Amino acid sequence: MSGTLSIIGAGRVGRALGRRLRELGWKIGAVVTSSEPSARKAVRSIGAGRAHAFLTRQVLAAQVILITTQDHSVAAVAAELARIGAEELRGKIVLHTSGALSSDVLDSVRQCGAAVGSMHPLQTFSGVGVPPLEGRVFTIEGDVVAVRMARQMARALGAVPVQIEGSKKPLYHAAGALAAGNVLALMEAATRLMTAAGMKRREAVRALLPLTRQVLENFERLGPRAAWTGPLSRGDYGVVAAHTEAMKDLPPEFAQAYKEVNRLAAVVLAKDSATMLAELE
Repeated sequence: MSGTLSIIGAGRVGRALGRRLRELGWKIGAVVTSSEPSARKAVRSIGAGRAHAFLTRQVLAAQVILITTQDHSVAAVAAELARIGAEELRGKIVLHTSGALSSDVLDSVRQCGAAVGSMHPLQTFSGVGVPPLEGRVFTIEGDVVAVRMARQMARALGAVPVQIEGSKKPLYHAAGALAAGNVLALMEAATRLMTAAGMKRREAVRALLPLTRQVLENFERLGPRAAWTGPLSRGDYGVVAAHTEAMKDLPPEFAQAYKEVNRLAAVVLAKDSATMLAELE
Protein backbone atom coordinates (compact mmCIF):
# COMPACT_ATOMS: atom_id res chain seq x y z
CA MET A 1 0.00 0.00 0.00
CA SER A 2 1.43 3.38 -1.01
CA GLY A 3 0.25 6.86 -1.84
CA THR A 4 1.21 10.51 -1.72
CA LEU A 5 2.00 12.20 1.57
CA SER A 6 2.63 15.72 2.82
CA ILE A 7 4.12 16.16 6.30
CA ILE A 8 3.55 19.22 8.46
CA GLY A 9 5.85 19.63 11.46
CA ALA A 10 8.51 17.16 10.40
CA GLY A 11 10.29 16.77 13.72
CA ARG A 12 11.32 13.47 15.27
CA VAL A 13 8.04 11.67 14.60
CA GLY A 14 7.41 13.20 11.19
CA ARG A 15 10.90 12.42 9.93
CA ALA A 16 10.81 8.84 11.16
CA LEU A 17 7.37 8.05 9.73
CA GLY A 18 8.16 9.88 6.51
CA ARG A 19 11.37 7.93 6.01
CA ARG A 20 9.78 4.55 6.65
CA LEU A 21 6.79 5.32 4.42
CA ARG A 22 9.10 6.58 1.67
CA GLU A 23 10.99 3.27 1.89
CA LEU A 24 7.64 1.51 1.46
CA GLY A 25 6.95 3.34 -1.79
CA TRP A 26 5.07 6.41 -0.64
CA LYS A 27 5.72 9.58 -2.66
CA ILE A 28 6.65 12.39 -0.28
CA GLY A 29 5.45 15.86 -1.30
CA ALA A 30 5.67 18.99 0.82
CA VAL A 31 7.65 18.77 4.06
CA VAL A 32 6.82 21.73 6.30
CA THR A 33 8.63 22.85 9.44
CA SER A 34 9.08 26.20 11.20
CA SER A 35 12.23 27.20 9.31
CA GLU A 36 13.93 26.59 5.99
CA PRO A 37 17.04 24.93 7.52
CA SER A 38 14.98 22.49 9.61
CA ALA A 39 12.78 21.71 6.61
CA ARG A 40 15.82 20.92 4.49
CA LYS A 41 17.20 18.77 7.30
CA ALA A 42 13.89 16.89 7.45
CA VAL A 43 13.93 16.29 3.70
CA ARG A 44 17.46 14.91 3.92
CA SER A 45 16.43 12.62 6.77
CA ILE A 46 13.31 11.39 4.97
CA GLY A 47 15.17 11.02 1.68
CA ALA A 48 12.53 12.82 -0.37
CA GLY A 49 10.12 15.75 -0.41
CA ARG A 50 10.19 19.50 -0.93
CA ALA A 51 11.19 21.69 2.01
CA HIS A 52 8.92 24.54 3.12
CA ALA A 53 9.21 26.90 6.08
CA PHE A 54 5.48 27.69 6.09
CA LEU A 55 2.19 26.16 5.01
CA THR A 56 1.78 26.30 1.26
CA ARG A 57 -0.84 25.10 -1.21
CA GLN A 58 1.65 22.46 -2.35
CA VAL A 59 0.68 20.53 0.78
CA LEU A 60 -2.72 19.98 -0.82
CA ALA A 61 -1.23 18.04 -3.75
CA ALA A 62 -0.90 14.90 -1.60
CA GLN A 63 -3.61 12.36 -0.93
CA VAL A 64 -2.75 12.20 2.78
CA ILE A 65 -1.68 15.15 4.95
CA LEU A 66 0.10 14.14 8.14
CA ILE A 67 0.30 16.71 10.97
CA THR A 68 3.12 15.81 13.36
CA THR A 69 3.46 19.13 15.20
CA GLN A 70 3.35 19.58 18.95
CA ASP A 71 -0.13 19.22 20.41
CA HIS A 72 -0.70 22.92 21.04
CA SER A 73 -0.20 23.67 17.32
CA VAL A 74 -2.47 21.05 15.76
CA ALA A 75 -5.70 23.08 15.82
CA ALA A 76 -3.97 26.16 14.40
CA VAL A 77 -2.40 24.12 11.60
CA ALA A 78 -5.78 22.64 10.75
CA ALA A 79 -7.37 26.09 10.70
CA GLU A 80 -4.66 27.40 8.37
CA LEU A 81 -5.09 24.37 6.11
CA ALA A 82 -8.80 25.11 5.93
CA ARG A 83 -8.07 28.73 5.10
CA ILE A 84 -5.67 28.05 2.24
CA GLY A 85 -7.24 24.80 1.06
CA ALA A 86 -11.01 25.22 1.32
CA GLU A 87 -12.66 23.16 -1.44
CA GLU A 88 -9.34 21.50 -2.38
CA LEU A 89 -9.47 19.58 0.90
CA ARG A 90 -12.57 17.67 -0.18
CA GLY A 91 -11.70 14.00 -0.45
CA LYS A 92 -8.31 14.41 1.24
CA ILE A 93 -7.30 12.52 4.40
CA VAL A 94 -5.82 14.56 7.23
CA LEU A 95 -4.23 12.71 10.17
CA HIS A 96 -2.43 13.95 13.25
CA THR A 97 -0.05 12.00 15.48
CA SER A 98 -0.93 13.45 18.89
CA GLY A 99 -1.42 10.87 21.60
CA ALA A 100 -3.65 13.05 23.77
CA LEU A 101 -5.85 14.81 21.19
CA SER A 102 -8.79 13.31 19.35
CA SER A 103 -9.54 13.87 15.67
CA ASP A 104 -12.08 16.53 16.64
CA VAL A 105 -9.21 19.02 16.82
CA LEU A 106 -9.17 18.78 13.00
CA ASP A 107 -12.81 19.80 12.67
CA SER A 108 -11.94 22.89 10.59
CA VAL A 109 -10.65 20.70 7.74
CA ARG A 110 -13.45 18.19 8.27
CA GLN A 111 -15.90 20.99 7.51
CA CYS A 112 -14.08 21.48 4.20
CA GLY A 113 -14.81 17.88 3.21
CA ALA A 114 -11.64 16.13 4.39
CA ALA A 115 -11.75 12.86 6.29
CA VAL A 116 -9.88 13.31 9.57
CA GLY A 117 -8.31 10.98 12.10
CA SER A 118 -5.46 10.45 14.51
CA MET A 119 -2.68 7.88 14.37
CA HIS A 120 -0.37 7.77 17.39
CA PRO A 121 2.64 5.44 17.51
CA LEU A 122 3.19 4.26 21.08
CA GLN A 123 6.95 4.54 20.72
CA THR A 124 9.71 6.90 21.79
CA PHE A 125 11.50 8.90 19.11
CA SER A 126 15.00 10.13 19.96
CA GLY A 127 15.59 11.92 16.67
CA VAL A 128 18.59 9.68 15.97
CA GLY A 129 17.65 7.26 13.21
CA VAL A 130 14.30 5.52 12.98
CA PRO A 131 13.21 3.46 15.98
CA PRO A 132 11.77 -0.01 15.38
CA LEU A 133 8.07 0.21 14.59
CA GLU A 134 7.42 -3.49 13.98
CA GLY A 135 5.05 -4.84 16.59
CA ARG A 136 4.44 -1.41 18.15
CA VAL A 137 0.90 -0.30 18.85
CA PHE A 138 -0.53 2.56 16.76
CA THR A 139 -3.74 3.90 18.28
CA ILE A 140 -6.17 5.21 15.69
CA GLU A 141 -9.55 6.91 15.69
CA GLY A 142 -11.59 9.31 13.58
CA ASP A 143 -13.72 9.23 10.44
CA VAL A 144 -14.21 5.87 8.75
CA VAL A 145 -12.12 6.68 5.68
CA ALA A 146 -9.31 8.18 7.76
CA VAL A 147 -9.28 5.24 10.17
CA ARG A 148 -9.08 2.84 7.24
CA MET A 149 -6.07 4.71 5.84
CA ALA A 150 -4.37 4.94 9.26
CA ARG A 151 -4.87 1.21 9.78
CA GLN A 152 -3.33 0.44 6.37
CA MET A 153 -0.36 2.71 7.06
CA ALA A 154 0.26 1.18 10.48
CA ARG A 155 0.12 -2.36 9.13
CA ALA A 156 2.46 -1.45 6.26
CA LEU A 157 4.94 -0.24 8.88
CA GLY A 158 4.67 -3.58 10.67
CA ALA A 159 2.80 -2.00 13.57
CA VAL A 160 -0.38 -3.15 15.32
CA PRO A 161 -3.30 -0.71 14.83
CA VAL A 162 -5.67 -0.45 17.79
CA GLN A 163 -8.80 1.66 17.56
CA ILE A 164 -9.90 3.60 20.66
CA GLU A 165 -12.49 6.26 21.43
CA GLY A 166 -11.28 9.79 20.87
CA SER A 167 -12.58 10.89 24.26
CA LYS A 168 -10.36 8.28 25.97
CA LYS A 169 -7.11 9.43 24.39
CA PRO A 170 -5.92 11.55 27.35
CA LEU A 171 -6.25 8.48 29.60
CA TYR A 172 -4.39 6.34 27.08
CA HIS A 173 -1.67 8.96 26.74
CA ALA A 174 -1.32 9.28 30.52
CA ALA A 175 -0.66 5.53 30.62
CA GLY A 176 2.13 5.97 28.11
CA ALA A 177 3.59 8.84 30.13
CA LEU A 178 3.63 6.68 33.26
CA ALA A 179 5.26 3.77 31.46
CA ALA A 180 7.92 5.86 29.72
CA GLY A 181 8.70 9.38 30.93
CA ASN A 182 7.78 8.78 34.57
CA VAL A 183 9.64 5.49 34.71
CA LEU A 184 12.68 7.36 33.40
CA ALA A 185 12.29 9.93 36.20
CA LEU A 186 12.15 7.10 38.76
CA MET A 187 15.24 5.45 37.26
CA GLU A 188 17.19 8.72 37.37
CA ALA A 189 16.05 9.34 40.96
CA ALA A 190 17.16 5.82 41.94
CA THR A 191 20.50 6.42 40.24
CA ARG A 192 20.99 9.60 42.26
CA LEU A 193 20.17 7.75 45.48
CA MET A 194 22.89 5.26 44.59
CA THR A 195 25.42 8.01 43.93
CA ALA A 196 24.42 9.71 47.20
CA ALA A 197 25.23 6.39 48.88
CA GLY A 198 28.75 6.52 47.42
CA MET A 199 28.53 4.71 44.09
CA LYS A 200 29.88 6.12 40.84
CA ARG A 201 27.15 6.88 38.33
CA ARG A 202 28.25 4.16 35.93
CA GLU A 203 28.23 1.63 38.77
CA ALA A 204 24.76 2.74 39.84
CA VAL A 205 23.29 2.39 36.36
CA ARG A 206 24.97 -0.99 35.93
CA ALA A 207 23.46 -2.13 39.23
CA LEU A 208 19.93 -0.83 38.64
CA LEU A 209 19.20 -1.66 35.00
CA PRO A 210 19.33 -5.47 35.33
CA LEU A 211 17.09 -5.21 38.39
CA THR A 212 14.49 -3.17 36.51
CA ARG A 213 14.68 -5.32 33.41
CA GLN A 214 14.10 -8.47 35.47
CA VAL A 215 11.05 -6.97 37.17
CA LEU A 216 9.58 -5.99 33.78
CA GLU A 217 10.26 -9.45 32.38
CA ASN A 218 8.54 -10.97 35.41
CA PHE A 219 5.63 -8.54 34.96
CA GLU A 220 5.20 -9.75 31.38
CA ARG A 221 5.63 -13.43 32.22
CA LEU A 222 4.03 -13.76 35.65
CA GLY A 223 1.75 -10.76 36.10
CA PRO A 224 1.95 -7.74 38.43
CA ARG A 225 1.52 -9.33 41.88
CA ALA A 226 3.90 -12.21 41.28
CA ALA A 227 6.49 -9.78 39.93
CA TRP A 228 6.17 -7.36 42.87
CA THR A 229 9.28 -7.26 45.01
CA GLY A 230 10.82 -5.10 47.74
CA PRO A 231 10.00 -4.33 51.39
CA LEU A 232 6.50 -3.01 50.78
CA SER A 233 5.50 -6.21 48.99
CA ARG A 234 6.56 -8.08 52.13
CA GLY A 235 4.83 -5.66 54.50
CA ASP A 236 8.15 -4.57 56.02
CA TYR A 237 6.99 -1.09 56.98
CA GLY A 238 10.00 -0.44 59.23
CA VAL A 239 12.31 -0.64 56.22
CA VAL A 240 9.98 1.61 54.21
CA ALA A 241 10.14 4.18 57.03
CA ALA A 242 13.94 3.90 57.13
CA HIS A 243 14.05 4.58 53.39
CA THR A 244 12.09 7.78 53.85
CA GLU A 245 14.26 8.89 56.76
CA ALA A 246 17.41 8.28 54.70
CA MET A 247 16.20 10.75 52.08
CA LYS A 248 15.82 13.67 54.50
CA ASP A 249 18.94 15.45 53.25
CA LEU A 250 17.89 15.19 49.59
CA PRO A 251 15.45 17.54 47.82
CA PRO A 252 11.98 16.95 49.35
CA GLU A 253 10.57 15.64 46.07
CA PHE A 254 12.52 12.40 46.50
CA ALA A 255 10.81 11.39 49.74
CA GLN A 256 7.45 12.74 48.58
CA ALA A 257 7.60 10.73 45.38
CA TYR A 258 8.70 7.62 47.27
CA LYS A 259 5.72 7.93 49.61
CA GLU A 260 3.22 8.50 46.82
CA VAL A 261 4.58 5.69 44.66
CA ASN A 262 4.27 3.35 47.65
CA ARG A 263 0.65 4.44 48.07
CA LEU A 264 0.02 3.80 44.38
CA ALA A 265 1.65 0.38 44.68
CA ALA A 266 -0.66 -0.41 47.60
CA VAL A 267 -3.70 0.47 45.47
CA VAL A 268 -2.73 -1.40 42.31
CA LEU A 269 -0.67 -4.33 43.66
CA ALA A 270 -1.68 -5.23 47.22
CA LYS A 271 -4.34 -7.84 47.91
CA ASP A 272 -5.59 -5.78 50.85
CA SER A 273 -5.08 -2.21 49.73
CA ALA A 274 -6.98 -0.63 52.63
CA THR A 275 -4.82 -2.29 55.28
CA MET A 276 -1.59 -1.45 53.50
CA LEU A 277 -2.61 2.18 53.02
CA ALA A 278 -3.45 2.41 56.72
CA GLU A 279 -0.03 0.99 57.64
CA LEU A 280 1.68 3.45 55.34
CA GLU A 281 -0.16 6.31 57.01
